[in-house]
Amino acid sequence: MPRLMLTDEYWLKLTTIFSQVNIYNKPDLRLNVEGMLYRIRVGCPWRDLPSQFGYWNSVFKKFNAWSARGKWLKIFEIAAHDPDMEWLFMDGSYVRAHQHSAGAATEDAEAIGKSRGGNTTKIHLSVDACGLPVAFEITGGEVHDCSAAPVLLAKTSDAETVIADRGYDSQLVRDQVVEQGGKPV
Repeated sequence: MPRLMLTDEYWLKLTTIFSQVNIYNKPDLRLNVEGMLYRIRVGCPWRDLPSQFGYWNSVFKKFNAWSARGKWLKIFEIAAHDPDMEWLFMDGSYVRAHQHSAGAATEDAEAIGKSRGGNTTKIHLSVDACGLPVAFEITGGEVHDCSAAPVLLAKTSDAETVIADRGYDSQLVRDQVVEQGGKPV
């Protein structure tokens, strides 16, 4: 059996969050969620998901349905409730997209941009004083940190001290932090 990620304590907390977003505790739910987390952690294709988590297509369909209905975003928002906002850390990270990932026949924005490295997506993340995620923004890879910072700051308006790297160093970002009652570092 592959190594599981969730302890019984975390699973109990997660099931209470699941009930708030209308995900019901069925017998195979824990293994399906563990399979989703395993796949995200390892980065394997869905078809290579170990059979101990159940049939790969069932796990994928459940993950895809929850994503399409916004349930994963609601789970994140509930889990990020009541953060320690003494300090707020912001940073961005590139994720390389497959060469065939762009160009889907959809009107929705896909947050895939062209950069020197090819097709990339950028995840802009802010975490609280405990290092727990508070807010995130996903953009194309060509979007600069300073462009995504105002959106992240608006989602976390009660931070006392905002700490970020040089990519966020602009007068506009510093002014927004001060206007919100924080101190930029």
